Amino acid sequence: MPYSLKQRLATGRLVESYPALAAKAKTPKGSFATAEKLTRTIRWSPGDITSGRFRYQLYRFLADTVPAVGACIWTWSRLTGAPGQFMVRSDENNATVERAQERLDRLAERLYVNPLGSRVGLASLITELSTTLFRDGLVGGFLTVNPDASSVDRFIPVDPMHIQRDADRRPGRLYLELDNRRIDLHRPDFYLITLSDSTTSPLGRSILTAVPFVSYIEQQLVSDMQRSSHNAGFHRLHVKITPPERMAGESDQAYTERINRYFDTTVDMIRSCEVDDNPVTWDNVEVEYIGPTHSRDIANSWFMSHRAMIEEICAGTNLAPFLLGYSYGATTTWADFKFDIVMRQVRSIQTQIARFLEWIGDVELALGGFDLRCDYRFDNSFAYRAADEVSTQTGQIDNILKLYQSGLIDKDTAREKACRIL
Repeated sequence: MPYSLKQRLATGRLVESYPALAAKAKTPKGSFATAEKLTRTIRWSPGDITSGRFRYQLYRFLADTVPAVGACIWTWSRLTGAPGQFMVRSDENNATVERAQERLDRLAERLYVNPLGSRVGLASLITELSTTLFRDGLVGGFLTVNPDASSVDRFIPVDPMHIQRDADRRPGRLYLELDNRRIDLHRPDFYLITLSDSTTSPLGRSILTAVPFVSYIEQQLVSDMQRSSHNAGFHRLHVKITPPERMAGESDQAYTERINRYFDTTVDMIRSCEVDDNPVTWDNVEVEYIGPTHSRDIANSWFMSHRAMIEEICAGTNLAPFLLGYSYGATTTWADFKFDIVMRQVRSIQTQIARFLEWIGDVELALGGFDLRCDYRFDNSFAYRAADEVSTQTGQIDNILKLYQSGLIDKDTAREKACRIL
């Protein structure tokens, strides 16, 4: 009699469908630790940043301080974190499948615990994973179980800066470096997701890899514009005072003191002059304006230069500028086309996340004694496409009605075609 999944977990006899659980340990169930035991082992602390990981620190600094970079990370992670749910992979609809589905629904509600210790559910976990994945290029963590190993407890992410690869003595092996200690990550309760990994970058590649240099130029441009605006962005007046003529018999010292007093009095009057006041001077005071003669041209030049830098940053993160609010008159059709390209990229990332969540769901079902598998499906339907889809469906239904009225198809065929569209 074949073993159930729970028996396989208890005895260590796992089929190839569970490669992540097939560890060297005799009892894979014992390979999963509780959250309390694991946090004591790795001394996990949310937001822990260690020195020496300059690339991750640079990416996080850019995401936190440069608005365009932060908006790119925000947009990618929110598009990827679309609503979704676990679905039991079964064609049957019986009590066992219903119980398994209820178990997966409860798992989605408790799977993630935020740094404050509150269980906030799967939606927050996906957003957190997506943000880290796009910003750092990889995300990983440990799956923990309850003390009695009856169900999955939570998923605990780790800081990617602590994940290292031993390329010298143990190629392909990952370890977690904490407090001069190394924890081997070749274990069944650890899962790693990488972004755009390759033979040269096995730990993934951040979408900000091509951004730092351009971002530096953009920030320097903003700094220069700030200094320029501070100096010449507002009207400035140049007041020229012609010294009064020297009186007959006036000594050099008396003449110098008199013109200095006249100069100080004029300066005090100009400085204390309110908006609705009118200065009164002799005709030996001349007021000139200092500043750009064509300020609009200068502002337009700065805008075009800054726009070019923003577009370079957006291109470096594989986003179109209009997705961040930078609209330059693109038509609706062109915008929809570019957004469709972005969503195709999002779906490829969601596939990786879905495989990760299905791994967790399969473990949960196995611990519950269910000989079933699960799928995780994202809902990427958006309201902006609802009108187009309704219009397309209406046209297709009209064509079916015309074919039926013309006698080219029978009623059953027309009903079958209409059901496929709807």
